[in-house]
Amino acid sequence: MDVYAIHTPEELIAGNTYPGRGIIVGMTPDGTRAAAAYFIMGRSENSRNRIFTERDGAVYTEPFDPSRVQDPSLIIYAAIRQRDNCLIVTNGDQTDTVYSGLGQGLSFSQALERRAFEPDGPNFTPRISALLTFGDGSFRYEMSILKSADAGGTACNRYTFSYAPLPGLGHFLHTYVEDGTPIPTFQGEPERIAVCDDPGEMADRLWTSLNANNRISLYVRYVDLKTGKTENRLINKYVRPL
Repeated sequence: MDVYAIHTPEELIAGNTYPGRGIIVGMTPDGTRAAAAYFIMGRSENSRNRIFTERDGAVYTEPFDPSRVQDPSLIIYAAIRQRDNCLIVTNGDQTDTVYSGLGQGLSFSQALERRAFEPDGPNFTPRISALLTFGDGSFRYEMSILKSADAGGTACNRYTFSYAPLPGLGHFLHTYVEDGTPIPTFQGEPERIAVCDDPGEMADRLWTSLNANNRISLYVRYVDLKTGKTENRLINKYVRPL
């Protein structure tokens, strides 16, 4: 087994009907840009009734049809926010927890000490998060998963991973191993995934690899390390009429 192998999006995602929500962070092959991606999937009507919207550089989940919302507590949140030289990406309202914590001088992991996995037993969905910190023409990134310590949700285990970026390499963290009842929680370290030079290609390959029945929304952002210029791609399964 090659522990340094870098897998394609197709190898890691295609054929898996339900990896859940996923975060990818890494560096483009030419070493000039940071890459971040976030996707959501859904099995229930409530989870599927969502879209991504972008406002003032932040990305939010919103109901596609507000009249069909059953429980907004775990499905409506800011997924991506910027604070100073940091980009926050998460799968829940812990985005705001990290944002506030950074403002109070806390580190990424210290801010997340305030949170735990989602209270949706028996799945106890993990909270997954990433923080990209930019400076001096480069960046570093951290990823976190907060997951139940047992089947009863009696305690929370917290794991943080810190990475030095390498050209062409990304790390992929998702909530579930695969579909199931209950859904099995992600295990081990974030997976090594190839990052494309073009954000459009990255978005297309991720979206195509996700299960067509369960995929809901995808967002990709590339950040030029010298200029700070961003290139973004947003794909929603459901599109509101103009």
